[in-house]
Amino acid sequence: MPPNDNRIDARDWSLLAVLSILWGGSFFFNGAALRELPPLTLVFLRVALGAAILLPLLRVQGISFPKGARGWRAFVVIGLFNNVIPFSLIVAGQTFIPSGLASILNATTPLFTVLVMAAAGEEALQARRVAGVALGLAGVVILRGWGVESRAGQGLGILLCLGGALSYGFAALAARRLLKDSPPLGTATFQLMASTVMMAIVAGAVEQPWRLPVPGLATWLAVLGLAALSTALAYIVFFQIIRRSGASNVMLVTLLIPVTAILLGWLVLREPISMREIAGAVVIGSALIVIDGRAVRMLQRVG
Repeated sequence: MPPNDNRIDARDWSLLAVLSILWGGSFFFNGAALRELPPLTLVFLRVALGAAILLPLLRVQGISFPKGARGWRAFVVIGLFNNVIPFSLIVAGQTFIPSGLASILNATTPLFTVLVMAAAGEEALQARRVAGVALGLAGVVILRGWGVESRAGQGLGILLCLGGALSYGFAALAARRLLKDSPPLGTATFQLMASTVMMAIVAGAVEQPWRLPVPGLATWLAVLGLAALSTALAYIVFFQIIRRSGASNVMLVTLLIPVTAILLGWLVLREPISMREIAGAVVIGSALIVIDGRAVRMLQRVG
């Protein structure tokens, strides 16, 4: 784990772009699956299938399971704050608010992460990083706009999604403190296995999924995409970035998610891009440059 989170190299910027695509798809998959599945059952299927997809890869890579309760402790904590709490809160929030607004609220994750790290004494509260994150949030608002229809329970949905973003901040702190030499594949698999046990208990007690009608093919495809792409593959990339560039930097992905969603809509679905969206993307790009810091230091040396 890097001693501080100030630098991101070119490889990690590319990995952040990939991760933004994988996680950006989760809002679409959630929206599709929630038409037939309740939120906690959806989260259980997401983590359970994600773990099942990754388990065979452990044998291929020769990665052994943690030993005893002490060996599993870190993965239970990471699973709780990185999966169980945020997935449940965000998916529940999406039953009250649109996916677009949920992605905007998810973009507050870097700000919460910076604040949590500073409060825990892990990182100094650098004015440059706070200003960069605030600028990025402004860019997200410009990008997506505030044109959200008012609906019953919208305030609760907003609070639930913000709670999920805060939980990701604590997950970043836990990852920094508890994960040292664990390989990304092992970390991703073990946290999903721990999350599966926790979600089985919660979903079973609250929603009794065995009593639900069998969902249709479209829902199962959404769940599979959520588990394989937005969970299993995404977490391998996520923990790879954490090991290389640190916990705060990996959370910058939430600022990129709305940008990649719009670009994918333009490239794949031929959706038009407005000037507002271009302006928002430029502001977000400027924010990432400020957070990275190298361009700012170069200008200071030139000046």
